[in-house]
Amino acid sequence: MAAHTKIKPSQPMVNGFDGAEMNSLPARTQDQIRRREDLLGPGYRLFYKNPVEIVRGQGTLLFDADGHDYLDVYNNVASVGHCHPRVVDAVSRQLATLNTNTRYLQESILTYSRDLLDTLPRELAHVMFTCTGSEANDLAMRVARYATGNEGVIVTSGAYHGLTADVSSFSPSLGVGVPLGQNVRMITAPDNRRFGSGQGIVEHLRQEVRAAIADLARHGIGVAAFIADSIFSSDGIFSDPAGFLQPIIEEVHAAGGLYIADEVQPGFGRTGDAWWGFQRHGIVPDIMTTGKPMGNGIPVAAAVFRPELLEEFGRNIRYFNTYGGNSVSIAAAQATLDVMRDEDLMGNARRVGDYMLENIRTLSARYEQVAEVRGAGLFIGVDIVNDRTSNVPDGDSALAIVNAMRDRRVLISASGPEGNTLKVRPPLPFSIADADRLLENMEIVMKAVLR
Repeated sequence: MAAHTKIKPSQPMVNGFDGAEMNSLPARTQDQIRRREDLLGPGYRLFYKNPVEIVRGQGTLLFDADGHDYLDVYNNVASVGHCHPRVVDAVSRQLATLNTNTRYLQESILTYSRDLLDTLPRELAHVMFTCTGSEANDLAMRVARYATGNEGVIVTSGAYHGLTADVSSFSPSLGVGVPLGQNVRMITAPDNRRFGSGQGIVEHLRQEVRAAIADLARHGIGVAAFIADSIFSSDGIFSDPAGFLQPIIEEVHAAGGLYIADEVQPGFGRTGDAWWGFQRHGIVPDIMTTGKPMGNGIPVAAAVFRPELLEEFGRNIRYFNTYGGNSVSIAAAQATLDVMRDEDLMGNARRVGDYMLENIRTLSARYEQVAEVRGAGLFIGVDIVNDRTSNVPDGDSALAIVNAMRDRRVLISASGPEGNTLKVRPPLPFSIADADRLLENMEIVMKAVLR
């Protein structure tokens, strides 16, 4: 067996269970954790200091084994709500009829593809299906390299794009235990508190991308693609000012590279003002990827391309994915998209998101440890720092808030390289009543934790 080079362990997972208070947990919880470690191994992680056992979901609520309800303010996977009856029915009927792959003619995948493409700019006209966002990003990068003949990848310093061997090599948020590829360059996140709002952040990003391109060139590497989650979720959630992506796409195109919009997090109407996060910035990417929220929990994902990128690729490379775009997954995706449109969930994200953003800002203004509240639609970040003057990230206080909210049966999480940004990202049907429950508990918790 080859010897393994020891490397520094990866940074701890934000909001991850670390076992420090294991002995204080209920006996049933301790038993489940021990059996989980024995059976699944050490690679998996649990949320929260006191992990939650979930046995049922309905709408915006999750229920534990004792019947207690938890308000889900974190889950974009169940995008139209847990166990939405229309999705459940569509999946059940299709599973009882047929489940097969894309090598057979099926009307359902054509209908869904047309509906999906109709939400996008007309320049993005070909869709290829996968099972996960990781696979979609892997395929997108494969096409980008083939189309450009280049290998270089540019990402933000806290980016997360997936878990395949290739995609993890340009997902710096996974930590130092997962080395970046030698063809990867990072730029800082678009934080206008650090680099100036408006034109300041625009010029900062332009210079950062130019420097990354130049450094790749200095090492004999051309740019294949810049890839970004359009809400910069893992970087700490950065949404404004709308338009700051324009200089990036201009510089990358000038260098012969492509722009890949990773829409797993901000897509499907979550920002409240557009179907896709990149649309807020007035750009049209060369490739778009999506995943988790697409099937409301059923594994289905996709990469969407400018057709010219696939002409030679399609002639010379066979692509097939046994489960990507299977009949049941497409039924789930179709029902999910239909619900989003029929229930105006994009409009709900805008209305409820605006209400939450205004009220969280009002609440947070009392505390010197809250530096900024930002977001779009049902995607909000709250920066927790030592104080507004120093702006030193305070991940410990953010984690204390997350765990105190969990104890009050409201589930949020944290984000950012220092884990100091509270991450508020509920299912799209989140109501004003749900928001009031969040706000009521957040007020109690902030008063107890912050100064």
